[in-house]
Amino acid sequence: MGNALGEPAVLQDVLRDTRAVLLDFDGPVTRLFGGVSTAPVAQEIKAVVQAAWGTLDPDVAECEDSHGILHKIRDMYDRPAPTPRSRVVLEQAEAIVTRYEYEAAVSAKPAEYFEELVTALRALDLPLAIVSNNAEGPVRGWLESHRRQQDFAFVVGRDPHEIRHMKPHRHLVDRAVQRLGLNPREYLLVGDQMTDLEAARAAGVRFLGYTWHKDRADRMRLHGAAWVLSSHLPLVKAAEALRMSN
Repeated sequence: MGNALGEPAVLQDVLRDTRAVLLDFDGPVTRLFGGVSTAPVAQEIKAVVQAAWGTLDPDVAECEDSHGILHKIRDMYDRPAPTPRSRVVLEQAEAIVTRYEYEAAVSAKPAEYFEELVTALRALDLPLAIVSNNAEGPVRGWLESHRRQQDFAFVVGRDPHEIRHMKPHRHLVDRAVQRLGLNPREYLLVGDQMTDLEAARAAGVRFLGYTWHKDRADRMRLHGAAWVLSSHLPLVKAAEALRMSN
């Protein structure tokens, strides 16, 4: 996509080539934990793991992130140990994260201009879906509580049985692509993390960045994002302009 064009023209071109929009949940839709650290989630999981498996590996002990800790203990599970480690602990850890996500979803507010974005994209008859590293249940519950479940064709969330399928792995994006049966290049994934971009690229899906962080925005551009926004408003305006021109 030629960046010599102005932002409105680029965004209209992006939407013109799009037949379905995939949205990451935590960021583009809502800040699930409202910017609050998820270290307490990681601490609870570490206590469960230590009770079952004994001494924590250093990378597990140091991790203070709810999703990061799931990856770390999955790696620890595969490492050699004096006695076999129970896989049940992985399921318990995932369930702990899911519980916290349900609790956070109760008070999580929509991202600015999210409502307008959904309205504008649906006016273009574009199917919408959520593709998230969060569990499906909390995402569905949030959409229902905000009366937006009817606007989303489906939700693809974290695989509770295999943490390694979380983004940046392409698995979740592939599942979404298969649900609608379109060519991967006809989807647009809107995400706020490099892991979203990496998953989109691996699945052959175009990516639109959504972040306030300049360094991350620069990395997204460097790695092939169609465009990067710090607000949904320009995309809303582009969708409205495209609808008026059709």
